[in-house]
Amino acid sequence: MALIRLYMTMSLDGYVTGPRDSQDTPMGIGGFRLFNWLDRRNDPGPSGQVYTEVLATRAVISGRRTYEHAGRWQGDHHDGVPVYVLTHHVPDDPPPGSVRYVTDVHECAERARAAAGDGDVMVHGAGAAQALLRAGQLDELELHVVPVLLGQGRRLFDHLPAEHIELDPVRRLTTPQVEDLTQHVTHLRYRVRRHR
Repeated sequence: MALIRLYMTMSLDGYVTGPRDSQDTPMGIGGFRLFNWLDRRNDPGPSGQVYTEVLATRAVISGRRTYEHAGRWQGDHHDGVPVYVLTHHVPDDPPPGSVRYVTDVHECAERARAAAGDGDVMVHGAGAAQALLRAGQLDELELHVVPVLLGQGRRLFDHLPAEHIELDPVRRLTTPQVEDLTQHVTHLRYRVRRHR
């Protein structure tokens, strides 16, 4: 069965965007600083490895806010894989490309797993990640932690219930010494521990 894995870049203080994010400023003020590590996505090494894994996913689940702020990815996230947008309200206009709107988190996870087959499902967005965690549908978290404190913005785990979610460390990849320190990142992967 396909794994559903969150891929999310965040600051050390837990922000995934800077303050005042909008469709015109999708990463908020100063938020694009979080993505300097992608300058090394085609290099050998940890960032190249993680980026290759991202592109190998066979389906995408996105929150509606992330999807809209990303310009709907022009209907194609990568190579035409199915994109399931978790939303409270289905828009009137038809979805572009390989996008499908889904209002139920369990149905969304089921459809994405089926579409991915023996591959993995990539999750984008704080809202989608939290909904999948609450529903017991998120299997792993791949967090790209950037050594910067944004101080404000949108946090990844702001609206979770007050309960412990235990995580098992799977791997830790750190960029080697780089000339441009703004390209430094630590890639952390955790498996969500299921209650038995």
